[in-house]
Amino acid sequence: GVVLASWDPHTRPIITEYAGRVRFENVEEGSTVAKQIDEVTGLSTLVVIDPKRSTTGKGGRPLVRLLDEAGNEIRLAGTETPISVTFQTGCIITVEDGMHVGVGDVLARIPQESSKTRDITGGLPRVAELFEARVPKDAGMLAEVTGTASFGKETKGKQRLVITDTDGVANEFLIPKDKHVLVHDGQVVNQGEMIVDGPADPHDILRLLGIEALARYVTDEVQDVYRLQGVKINDKHIEVIVRQMLRRVLIVDAGDTTFIPNEQVERAELLKENERVEAEGKRPATFQYVLLGITKASLSTDSFISAASFQETTRVLTEAAIMGKRDELRGLKENVIVGRLIPAGTGLAYHVLRRKQRLGLDIAGGAGLQELESDAEAQEGV
Repeated sequence: GVVLASWDPHTRPIITEYAGRVRFENVEEGSTVAKQIDEVTGLSTLVVIDPKRSTTGKGGRPLVRLLDEAGNEIRLAGTETPISVTFQTGCIITVEDGMHVGVGDVLARIPQESSKTRDITGGLPRVAELFEARVPKDAGMLAEVTGTASFGKETKGKQRLVITDTDGVANEFLIPKDKHVLVHDGQVVNQGEMIVDGPADPHDILRLLGIEALARYVTDEVQDVYRLQGVKINDKHIEVIVRQMLRRVLIVDAGDTTFIPNEQVERAELLKENERVEAEGKRPATFQYVLLGITKASLSTDSFISAASFQETTRVLTEAAIMGKRDELRGLKENVIVGRLIPAGTGLAYHVLRRKQRLGLDIAGGAGLQELESDAEAQEGV
């Protein structure tokens, strides 16, 4: 009959990782905190408010420091940085000055809006948001560099977070005061680690953590929506979509290739061009991945027949006519539209071989296999 755990869906707790005696700093009633009395229970609580004057105390940031039995500040292991837990605007302080707390005790609670209906209809907009690569509303913030976090002087309505990297270079971030900062003074953060609470921006994940972390994030988030309803979907279906979202790259340095900097091109096309210049002993192009939503990815395909059949038909065809584009009919859609067999399935290699024979190519020995392999690679854009 003993309760093992309890969960409050309306608030998010701020928990201490160390034991000690609580000492308040900058907790001044009427300036940084306000006393609220519960009408039902009659109990009073302290709620953190936006300070009226930024000059109050040390920028008016209410925080808690932990003291040991001798009254000395407890410091982070292996450092001289004292432990401090900062309270954001709007959180409810649940401890009192001088109170003893243990590891895992709740220092304060942050009220949060109750989540919307978590059924499949409530979840599908989330799936659309992920596949369209939209920047989420009230997105969280990821650390740009690896280093030690500290807080600088505040500005009106913003708090200043400074991350000092291993070379001693300070990177400053201005964060709105109503946002919950997930790091504390003296904490070491890694590049790509969440430092401000909120949904992650997939573009930031790709830029800071790389392509694998992004694929894992999108797959897990989409699966969460369907898993909630007991719907089982194999990861490979979502991964195929993510691969199409990452099919284009941005040229950073063109090297000796035919591309120009900041141009968006198909990844397969770039790799083919890089192979050509490397074979000639020249400098290949460097690139970074670009995340496109599925609508934009479909419209940016090399095949104008496929793009025109999807959306913005007039614009796509006009652009293709002006640029004199040529459709190689490599994908499935364009082949179906013009009434040909799709370039897929067990008979594909046979038909490719027959076509090369008709064109009079040398297919003797390894040459034929090499041609087939390069043709199969071209199908990767399907």
